[in-house]
Amino acid sequence: MIRLTLLLSALLVCGCTAVKPWERGNLAQDTMAWQPDPLKASLDNHIYFSKEGSSGGGQAAGGGCGCN
Repeated sequence: MIRLTLLLSALLVCGCTAVKPWERGNLAQDTMAWQPDPLKASLDNHIYFSKEGSSGGGQAAGGGCGCN
């Protein structure tokens, strides 16, 4: 039990490292974004929420028929 606690604490301490200034360029690339193409993400969200007929939790609401 003590070994497990020590291992987990060592992993938590090692996992929190600062990003170096020369590494920030790699993290700022478009491919690192959650949604690289905002227009496609907006269209996908619209289609999903229109087809599901759900409201709330998204930017678009629909009646399930594809109309707003």
